[in-house]
Amino acid sequence: MPLLDIENLTVSFPQHEGVVQAVRGVSLSVAAGESVGIVGESGSGKSVTCMAVLRLLREPPARIAADKMELAGVNMLTASRAQLSASRGRVAAMVFQDPMTAFDPVFTIGHQIVETIRAHRKVSKSEARGEAANLLARVEIKTPEAILNSYPHQLSGGMLQRAMIAMALSCRPQILFADEPTTALDVTIQAQILQLIKDLQAEFGMGLIMVTHDLGVVAETVDRVVVMYGGRVMETAPVQDIFDAPAHPYTQALMASMPGRSAGKQRLVEIPGASPNPSNPPSGCPFHPRCAVAEARCAAQVPAFKSQSATRAAACWRLP
Repeated sequence: MPLLDIENLTVSFPQHEGVVQAVRGVSLSVAAGESVGIVGESGSGKSVTCMAVLRLLREPPARIAADKMELAGVNMLTASRAQLSASRGRVAAMVFQDPMTAFDPVFTIGHQIVETIRAHRKVSKSEARGEAANLLARVEIKTPEAILNSYPHQLSGGMLQRAMIAMALSCRPQILFADEPTTALDVTIQAQILQLIKDLQAEFGMGLIMVTHDLGVVAETVDRVVVMYGGRVMETAPVQDIFDAPAHPYTQALMASMPGRSAGKQRLVEIPGASPNPSNPPSGCPFHPRCAVAEARCAAQVPAFKSQSATRAAACWRLP
């Protein structure tokens, strides 16, 4: 049984000018120990999908619907408040994009990690603090006691990100959601954080969902890739297949725009046009206004998500 199993997930936000359709019919499964990367442009629905699964979106205004949304066998659509609290921490944890806003600025790092541990495990405050220090050491913080007594504003971005990973791991989750975990960090720290996440995933046997717009990140950290655009899944395949032989025109365009893929050319290949407006998405395939090989039926009807093999599938009318 998959650790995470989503079928036909939709997330919308009603507004005065119309309904923002952030996620439209996403299906996704993740097995225990598997690492999956969700890639796409800003506004493609990557982060909203993860927030919806963990029920971290405020409802209303968010409206979440799905044929199935199960996390470790728990129906997250009908789960009680107590079940949701138990699932967040013991079953799933999330590393957020901006660690500075994810921590409460008025409490020390130690207070927040200890509080997280004691909310999910029956341990004393001193035991939880010892566990917090051990976790900080595990994420390669050399002075864990000093960090425990520090406030978020006293730490660098890289240290805060490590502290957030430690807090996410404090309840030994079965699956870790990492939402753009290296966006605000310099290149050297990015590589260290990605390697740390990889090592900890292997050590703890966790499932991993890595949300990013950086194809270089997924190349180094995940087994399988889910490509999203305009709130829909365009393609899913093993990471090597995505880089060697992308099937969907959007995935092909992403690959062509990567540095190193345009050898001998003066400038990178760009995707013409702009991302779709989620409050007024195009009909049919969301990529058709920017697609170089679009046909009339691409604008008329959403293409079915068809399997290309046992391990890959894509949604495009031109595919067999």
